[in-house]
Amino acid sequence: MGLLLKCLNIKKEFGDRVILKDVSFHIEKGERVAIVGNNGAGKTTMVNIITGALDYDGGSLLWHEDNVKIGYLHQSSYYSQDEFENMIQGGKDEIKEFFHTSKELGIDKIDEWNEVRLENLSGGEKTKLAIARIWAEKPALLILDEPTNHMDYEGIQWLVGELEKYNGTIILISHDRYFMDKTVERIIEIEDGRAQCYKGNYSFYRDEKRRRYESQLHQYETQENYKDKIQRDIKQLKQWSEKAHRESKKKGLVENKKKEYFRAKAKKKDNQVKSKLKRLEKIDLEGIKKPKDEQKITFNFVRGEKSSNRIFEAKEIRKGFGDKVLFENSSFYIRKGEKIGLFGKNGCGKTTLIKAILKELYVDKGDLYLSPSAKVAYLSQDVMNLDGDKTVLQTFGIENYERRGMLQTLLTNMGFSKSMIHKKVSTLSLGERTRVKVAYMIMMENNVLILDEPTNHLDLHSREMLEKTLEEYEGTIILVSHDRYLLERLCDKILIFEDKAIKRCEYSFKEYMDMKEGNVENGEEKSKEEQLMILENRIAAVLSELSLLSPGVEAYEKLDEEFKTLIKRKREFSG
Repeated sequence: MGLLLKCLNIKKEFGDRVILKDVSFHIEKGERVAIVGNNGAGKTTMVNIITGALDYDGGSLLWHEDNVKIGYLHQSSYYSQDEFENMIQGGKDEIKEFFHTSKELGIDKIDEWNEVRLENLSGGEKTKLAIARIWAEKPALLILDEPTNHMDYEGIQWLVGELEKYNGTIILISHDRYFMDKTVERIIEIEDGRAQCYKGNYSFYRDEKRRRYESQLHQYETQENYKDKIQRDIKQLKQWSEKAHRESKKKGLVENKKKEYFRAKAKKKDNQVKSKLKRLEKIDLEGIKKPKDEQKITFNFVRGEKSSNRIFEAKEIRKGFGDKVLFENSSFYIRKGEKIGLFGKNGCGKTTLIKAILKELYVDKGDLYLSPSAKVAYLSQDVMNLDGDKTVLQTFGIENYERRGMLQTLLTNMGFSKSMIHKKVSTLSLGERTRVKVAYMIMMENNVLILDEPTNHLDLHSREMLEKTLEEYEGTIILVSHDRYLLERLCDKILIFEDKAIKRCEYSFKEYMDMKEGNVENGEEKSKEEQLMILENRIAAVLSELSLLSPGVEAYEKLDEEFKTLIKRKREFSG
């Protein structure tokens, strides 16, 4: 393939915080590489250095090809409305390709959109438009930062297929295990400011990392046992040396030979002690270090004051943008303590409904009621709306000594070191900013949580802990997510967005999907369109569940077989 890029000993600091200490790796032309690591490890920083958007403080970045055209897909929260307006403009060939790709991704008639429509793009629509624009530019190097965030099944499948056909080089940042297994052939992990490379896909990387961890831990434990033996030997040698010193000084010991014998013996033992101490020092300096355990994150929501039984009610509501109607003639309610999921395709109006509940926009018709006793905390998809000039601690504006102590304990449990809480928000990764917003919600002691794609930007450890915490939360939850695993685990009721309407379903999400997956419901045969939707929903769900499992385990293998069967059925059904 030939070498495209070499990074040698790259270093990057933000103030006194060292993000990249000594990062070295290379990229071959035509390679598919994923850069992984915990939130804040420096993944996005590294790709910004590669694109030239950031300067580095040390090391070398060597390109082996001149003027490489780069297409960089940022996370959707990066893009402004102006940038989306610029996307629908450009040269004739590029704009034609852009409209074609957008249509393939399920977004049509973009040229007819006005400013109001562009102001109210969903997270999935933002990602799809940004991808379509990059594809139209035909870059030689693709850098994709969390491309599956907010994406529905159709978008992910299109992306997997296009990456298979793509002839250039790909650098991917993602927490979607299944997606990486399908698209990459080498993993670069950034941890503690350094890079480790693993040949193979994500599943191989996890297995190999675990093997390396266990091997290093075994070597470390063997070394520590050896150090303990040296310490015991030193203790014994010191006892012998002290005894020899005492013997050489006894008054009754008149023979010089005996005195010299004990002195020599004491000196020999002292030299042996020095030798063993030097050996210990060398092990401490150059020996095998204890492998680092994976970061543990703890969330702990506290429910605030009790609310009335009826939290929210909608009567005959309608909302549209221009000629596009998102929903109309829709009536439903949400009771206290319910965990209710909002389910539908990209652009169907889920985020719009949330904004209406929060009074950030108004419906065109109908009435919305939010209980005055509802104390609402909202986690939006946008994590860039925090004040970047404030430190993490200043963001909360807490002066009370006791509550400030509670906040510092909370932040520590969520993976923030003592030094990090005094850093400016602008230096944090998107995942770290998401954790700051979650911490803010926790400190509000609310009784209603509205969560719009809460697991986006979070690494896998953080996701699992957040899911567990939300499951235990006693208040009301309104959840938007494309993650079926989260929806099935959490939601006891759902609002379905389909056919330009919002309908309340009196089943849990899992029960709803179980009923949908048959061809008949309540004795009535389904239409072809409904059956196809059922297939697509189940495919999306299986993909979501697969992304949370590792190949080799029984659950993964069963789901993978189901995925293949579903794809085959969809082809037969569509054909």
